This record gives sequence, C-alpha cells and structure tokens, in this order.
Amino acid sequence: MFTGIITDIGTVKELEQTGDLRARIATGYDTDRIDIGASIASDGVCLTVIGLGAGWYDVQISAETVSKTNLGGWDVGSRVNLERALRVGDELGGHIVSGHVDGVAEVVGIEDEGDSTRVTLRAPAELARFIAPKGSVALNGTSLTVNDVRGCDFGINFIPHTKEVTTWGDVAIGDLVNLEIDTLARYVARLAEAG
Repeated sequence: MFTGIITDIGTVKELEQTGDLRARIATGYDTDRIDIGASIASDGVCLTVIGLGAGWYDVQISAETVSKTNLGGWDVGSRVNLERALRVGDELGGHIVSGHVDGVAEVVGIEDEGDSTRVTLRAPAELARFIAPKGSVALNGTSLTVNDVRGCDFGINFIPHTKEVTTWGDVAIGDLVNLEIDTLARYVARLAEAG
C-alpha cells in the first residue's frame, strides 16, 4: 500500500528486454535500507526490487504490466515518481493507493491558472465513470484531487510544490499517464451494480 505522496524522483539508468523488461532506477533513497523483495511504486506501479546497489535498484516488469501501463515508454534517462511502501505509523497524507494501475490516461490540455497549472486528461471510457469531482485519483503515482469531469475528460490543478517534487513539472500534451482510480469509488460502483 502507498499514499500517493511522492518522496523521490528516480531516473531510469538501464533497460534490458529479456523474457521480461528489467529496469535499473537511480534513486536518492538510502539503498542500504531497502530489502530485496521490497515494493516501490515507480510512476504509480507497484514493482518488486530484485537487485540493489549504491544509489540504484533493479525491478523486473512483466509483459502484462508493460501492456497495461506507460512503462513500455520508459527510456534511459526517463524521470520516475517514486514512493516507498506505507509503514504502520506513517502519515497518510494522500489517499490509499495500491500501485495496481487500472489504465492509461492521455494529457489533452495544459493551461496555467495563476501559479498553478490545470492539466486535462482523457481517461479510458470504462474507467471514466469512477472519476468524480473532488474525488481522488493517482496519476503516475501521485495522489491528486479531481477538479472537474466532462465525459471522459477530467481536470487536475498542480500547485508549484507538486510540480517541483514530482515529474509533473515536465508534463506535455500527449503524455500517457498511469491512472489508478480510487479504491472506494470502485467498491461503491460494484455495490451499486449489485443492488
């Protein structure tokens, strides 16, 4: 489990396609305090650490994960939002995030509003019904509040702090973004279907 509060920006240092995709991610985390088998959300995708060194960790990414996320678009040098797994007693500053991406949204609009930036994204039709104004979503692992919804499009405001401490300061129209809908929204919809 994660909170959607990004605590580091990593950089993809190596990519190797064997049976699965293997990635080496440079990090500011103290890798002496990371165990093999630990979960780290990387652009919102819960990935298992399979190798470690000073200032880096390796993950193995299945073809299924590549097909359902934007990780297939990673290149050497790509910047990645990182979050370590939630520990008992940690502050829950965002919302409960599983790291299980539901789909990929596309950035379709960017507009400055004061010091903030309004980003409009287009969700896949099958996921749009789970997105509500003032509800939560995780986008590339970042816990965010939805400002408005128009069909499959929804808007998010990014304050300067968020743009500085995540990769959202680099956002561009056409970017594909990992989307995880709020777990509560998923269960409410399921209960409504059953009723």
